[in-house]
Amino acid sequence: MTDSNDRPLAVFDLDNTLADTAHRQHFLERKPRDWDGFFAAAPHDPPLAEGVALALESAQECEVRYLTGRPERCRRDTLDWLAAHGLPEGRVYMRRNDDRRPARRTKLETLRRLARTHEIRVLVDDDELVCGDAERAGFTVVRARWSAPSAALKVAQEREGRT
Repeated sequence: MTDSNDRPLAVFDLDNTLADTAHRQHFLERKPRDWDGFFAAAPHDPPLAEGVALALESAQECEVRYLTGRPERCRRDTLDWLAAHGLPEGRVYMRRNDDRRPARRTKLETLRRLARTHEIRVLVDDDELVCGDAERAGFTVVRARWSAPSAALKVAQEREGRT
């Protein structure tokens, strides 16, 4: 059910969709993984031009929202990063600090909750598992394939429920 006064939503992932995480991947390639270091370096992520352009374009017709696997403790840094790079204002959905479920489960749960009250025009995400599950659930998806894939990040998203 959609509130007729609401604009449709364009939902954007952050890491490797809007923010280039390549400079901090090394924190995930060591054993044990350095999650504190990985997230502490996030404010220094360069923006990904293709993702930023798509978010700005989407804001013409849609309300932009952000759906990330980042933990809640990263909220201030995340909001500051979005503002610093001129991204549209929009609500940010983050995982609880103790939530270790796979990104495809947490994100699909949030998308379904949003879809109860809003039309979701598009989800933009780099995680193929998230994209596949969202498409199977009936959502329109744009796969963010403009950043270099990271095997370590893929494991983190799916098996460790960290981002």
